[in-house]
Amino acid sequence: MKNIYCLSDIRPGESVRVKELVATGSMRRRFLDIGLVKDTRVECLAKSPAGDPGAYLIRGAVIAIRDQDCQGILVY
Repeated sequence: MKNIYCLSDIRPGESVRVKELVATGSMRRRFLDIGLVKDTRVECLAKSPAGDPGAYLIRGAVIAIRDQDCQGILVY
Protein backbone atom coordinates (compact mmCIF):
# COMPACT_ATOMS: atom_id res chain seq x y z
CA MET A 1 0.00 0.00 0.00
CA LYS A 2 1.32 3.44 -0.93
CA ASN A 3 1.61 6.23 1.61
CA ILE A 4 -0.68 9.15 0.86
CA TYR A 5 0.12 12.65 2.09
CA CYS A 6 -0.28 16.32 1.13
CA LEU A 7 1.83 18.03 -1.51
CA SER A 8 3.20 20.41 1.13
CA ASP A 9 4.92 17.43 2.82
CA ILE A 10 7.44 16.88 0.02
CA ARG A 11 10.86 18.53 0.04
CA PRO A 12 13.00 19.97 -2.77
CA GLY A 13 14.23 17.22 -5.06
CA GLU A 14 11.35 14.85 -4.29
CA SER A 15 8.86 13.76 -6.91
CA VAL A 16 5.34 12.42 -6.34
CA ARG A 17 2.14 11.67 -8.23
CA VAL A 18 -1.28 13.19 -7.58
CA LYS A 19 -3.68 10.78 -5.89
CA GLU A 20 -6.68 13.07 -5.47
CA LEU A 21 -7.75 16.73 -5.30
CA VAL A 22 -9.71 17.51 -2.17
CA ALA A 23 -9.63 21.29 -2.73
CA THR A 24 -12.94 22.95 -3.53
CA GLY A 25 -14.17 26.05 -5.30
CA SER A 26 -11.88 28.35 -7.25
CA MET A 27 -8.72 26.69 -5.95
CA ARG A 28 -9.87 23.32 -7.29
CA ARG A 29 -10.59 24.96 -10.66
CA ARG A 30 -7.09 26.51 -10.67
CA PHE A 31 -5.47 23.15 -9.94
CA LEU A 32 -7.44 21.48 -12.72
CA ASP A 33 -6.52 24.30 -15.13
CA ILE A 34 -2.79 23.73 -14.53
CA GLY A 35 -3.22 20.00 -15.12
CA LEU A 36 -3.26 18.58 -11.59
CA VAL A 37 -5.29 15.45 -12.21
CA LYS A 38 -4.85 11.90 -10.94
CA ASP A 39 -1.39 10.42 -11.63
CA THR A 40 0.16 13.74 -12.71
CA ARG A 41 3.85 13.82 -11.74
CA VAL A 42 4.85 16.76 -9.54
CA GLU A 43 8.40 17.62 -8.49
CA CYS A 44 9.28 20.05 -5.73
CA LEU A 45 12.01 22.30 -7.10
CA ALA A 46 12.47 24.67 -4.15
CA LYS A 47 10.91 26.25 -1.09
CA SER A 48 11.18 29.96 -0.37
CA PRO A 49 13.62 30.98 2.39
CA ALA A 50 10.69 31.26 4.79
CA GLY A 51 9.44 27.84 3.64
CA ASP A 52 6.26 29.03 1.96
CA PRO A 53 5.41 28.99 -0.96
CA GLY A 54 7.06 26.13 -2.77
CA ALA A 55 7.99 25.91 -6.46
CA TYR A 56 6.68 22.80 -8.20
CA LEU A 57 7.32 21.45 -11.68
CA ILE A 58 3.95 20.43 -13.13
CA ARG A 59 3.68 19.32 -16.76
CA GLY A 60 6.72 21.36 -17.78
CA ALA A 61 5.71 24.57 -15.98
CA VAL A 62 7.05 25.88 -12.67
CA ILE A 63 4.16 26.84 -10.40
CA ALA A 64 4.37 28.47 -6.95
CA ILE A 65 1.81 27.07 -4.51
CA ARG A 66 1.32 28.09 -0.88
CA ASP A 67 1.46 25.35 1.74
CA GLN A 68 -2.12 26.12 2.78
CA ASP A 69 -3.30 25.45 -0.78
CA CYS A 70 -1.16 22.31 -1.05
CA GLN A 71 -3.30 20.76 1.70
CA GLY A 72 -5.96 20.24 -0.99
CA ILE A 73 -3.66 18.03 -3.08
CA LEU A 74 -3.19 14.43 -1.91
CA VAL A 75 -0.13 12.69 -3.36
CA TYR A 76 1.70 9.36 -3.17
